Amino acid sequence: MAKDISTGYEPLTSIEAVTSGLATVGYISTREISTSVFLAHGLRKPILIEGPAGVGKTDLAQSLAKWLDLPVLRLQCYEGLDEGKALYEWKYGKQLLYTQILKEKLNELIGSADNLSQSLGKLSSFEDLFFSEQFLESRPLLTAMQQPAGSVLLIDEIDKSDEEFEAFLLEVLSDYQVTVPEIGTIRANVPPIVILTSNNVRELGDALKRRCLHLHIGFPDAARERMIVQARVPDVTESLLKQLVSFVQGVRETDVKKRPSISETVDWARTLLLMHANALDENFVRSTLNVLLKHESDIAAVSKEVPRLVREAAGPDKAGRTSSGYPDLG
Repeated sequence: MAKDISTGYEPLTSIEAVTSGLATVGYISTREISTSVFLAHGLRKPILIEGPAGVGKTDLAQSLAKWLDLPVLRLQCYEGLDEGKALYEWKYGKQLLYTQILKEKLNELIGSADNLSQSLGKLSSFEDLFFSEQFLESRPLLTAMQQPAGSVLLIDEIDKSDEEFEAFLLEVLSDYQVTVPEIGTIRANVPPIVILTSNNVRELGDALKRRCLHLHIGFPDAARERMIVQARVPDVTESLLKQLVSFVQGVRETDVKKRPSISETVDWARTLLLMHANALDENFVRSTLNVLLKHESDIAAVSKEVPRLVREAAGPDKAGRTSSGYPDLG
């Protein structure tokens, strides 16, 4: 497809086109997700994605970049993140090296000067050199705006940053431009597609929320999770796929510190294939729970529920019996 001249991106002609496009790179979208991407592209507005960890917020940005064949620039937020780490820094080492070279050539440069004023004038001509683009170290925000064909800018876990950085970010994203005092204003020829993620560690400011399209992504239902796993692990059998997804869905309903993420479901499916499993077995499940769960207390709690979860995942057969051979009385 030809690129849209006004945006630089492949034209996203419809919500359905977004859904099918993301599916080509293994991301199973929903109507709400595809609508947000379609509007973000058309309105040139960032998307603020909120939801628990492990539901595919970051994966959406990476999949979108892969589908559109764009670079993805990721800014991982944390407490204390400042403008220098997010936007740009000067290459102080290179500046120091050039300063040393200038010092060695000092007599040669000002030797013909008749007085102090002329000497200072000659030296001042080098000031702009030291604060030019060749000494500028671009960080994710600036790098994303410098991409000639556009980019996907992922600002991950914005809720972990300070309120001051949130205010700074709002200013940068308002016009997709930044001002470097020594150089001037640098504008994005093609505004990046911006995706911000939040795990709700803290409440974000209203100003940022007003600037963004809001999208909440929760854990997928069983049908969508089966589609996701099948897209990422195509060799898994249909019967095993249903069992493992049903088991994971059951684990998420138990009282655990951290519910298994979608990526952990995919990893568990790969584990099943690697160990040539055809169906869930209690002993096998217990031995591989560390693929799904990352806290020892969660593993201990779920281990007690393994017989029930495996039985429910297997489901009743046509005779009304579970895989264990006992009648299903539930």
